[in-house]
Formats: sequence, structure tokens, C-alpha cells
Amino acid sequence: MSNADETDDHSHHLPAVEDWPHGFGEASWWPFVTAISAAIIYAGAAMFILARGSDPLVPMEYGLGAFALGVVGFAVGLYGWTYHAFIAAYWEGSSSGTGLRLGMLAFLGSEIATFGAGFVYYFFIRSDVWTEAMLPELVVSGDIFSNLVIINTVLLLVSSVTLHYAHVALRNSNRRRFLGLLGMTLLLGVVFLGGQVFEYYEFIVHEEFGLVGGAFNSAFYGLTGLHGLHVSLGAVLLGIVFVRSLLGQYTDENHTSVTTVSMYWHFVDVVWVFLVLVLYIGAIV
Repeated sequence: MSNADETDDHSHHLPAVEDWPHGFGEASWWPFVTAISAAIIYAGAAMFILARGSDPLVPMEYGLGAFALGVVGFAVGLYGWTYHAFIAAYWEGSSSGTGLRLGMLAFLGSEIATFGAGFVYYFFIRSDVWTEAMLPELVVSGDIFSNLVIINTVLLLVSSVTLHYAHVALRNSNRRRFLGLLGMTLLLGVVFLGGQVFEYYEFIVHEEFGLVGGAFNSAFYGLTGLHGLHVSLGAVLLGIVFVRSLLGQYTDENHTSVTTVSMYWHFVDVVWVFLVLVLYIGAIV
């Protein structure tokens, strides 16, 4: 099925097929909506921190409300921006999907910079002298919890393999294999997130390794939490692709969304490997 053939099926939900505001050529307010919403997210997080303690400067509800508003606005802005810039033209048959792939590469480039800043912060504080007694036991031998990071790492790496071969199956017109492997990838991603939540619970409640309490704490939860957020987004994207696959919207010639989501998922998998090497193993070496 060609892009032109799918226009009638999808054009009804395109929110930004025309310039916004009208009459300004290629102008669009969507990037501004996205950027301002991102700033509101940071402002909400700052107010949440200021609301903590015995003498809070602002009510806790202000920080939580601003953070939620920023997240919603950011999602809406990113949605409209993406459709306006790439997807509208794709469904109208005037794009081969190259713009979407290049857009994903540009996005991943910004993500490398984001995680890079986090790693620079970690290495900066790591340059100080840390004794083994100052660090929690993140990787030790023993029960399942002690080796949870190893289990989670295997799950995430296997999910990259299943997604790769799901994409291969789609390009070979093996639809049943594609759906099975794609569903398995989504399941592995969800199990990984459950494992990370359980790990946080064990660290905070039983190991007394809290969200605040030292430079290593902030680096650990900041980087792993940021990665968990990215995995959550990847799981949402995989879920959308899976539902669309069930509706028969991908073929061996039309699978741009599968390609871009695969690029994103493989990226977060590689980042996790670096996190394990640096945070879990590197902290005790």
C-alpha cells in the first residue's frame, strides 16, 4: 500500500497540515509551545524542591501542578510540531519518510548531548576520593535482587534483538513473525521498567539509599531515572506501533515508523550498557 493510498485513511486526524498561524509561510508556533512547556517542567521541578523541608518557600501543589502542566504542554507541542514538520507531508504522499528518519537522527543527537551532560557531571564528582563505605552495594552476588541489574540488562539487550528481527520479518512480508517479535519486545521493555521500579523500592526502603543524601545519590537516580523515562517513552511508542500493526498499517514497503522507533529503542539500550558500566560497576572499581 502506498502513501497516497493511505491518505484517505489518516488525513482526518492531522492537526497541523496548514501553517500555524495562517498566512506566515512556513511559520509555526509548535516549537515555541514545546520549548515553553519544557521550561515549565523545569520550573515545576524547582518549585517542588523549594516546597520540601521544614520551612517551604512555595506550596507543594504549585510544583506538582506546574510539572504536570509542562508535561502535557510538551507532549502536545511535540505532537503538533512533528505532524506539521514531517508526518502531514508523509501521509499526503509528498515524502518518502527520509525526513522522519533524519529527524530521529537529529533528535538522538540531542539525546546524546543530554546524557553526555549527565555523565560529565558524574565524572566530575567521581574525581573526588570515594571510599567503598560511602557507596551502596549496587552489584553483589546473592539473591535475585542483588543480580537484578544483570537480569534487567539481559532483558533490554534481548529486546533489541527481538525488535531487529521483527523489523527484518516485516521487510520480508512475514507478518505473523513481525507481530510476535514486536509484542515480545514491548513485553520485555515493560518488565525492565518493573524491575527498575522494584530496584528503586529496595534501594530506598531497605538499603536506605535515598533520592537525596549525597553526590552519588543524585548522579545515580538522575541518570537512571532519565534513562527510565526514555524507556517509558520507548514502550509507549512500541505500543502505538504494535496497535497500528494489528490494524495492518505497515507493509514491507511502508514501515517508516517501525524504523524510527527501532532507532530510538536501540539507542536507549546502548545508553543502558554505558550506565551499567559507569554507575554500577565503575562505582566500585
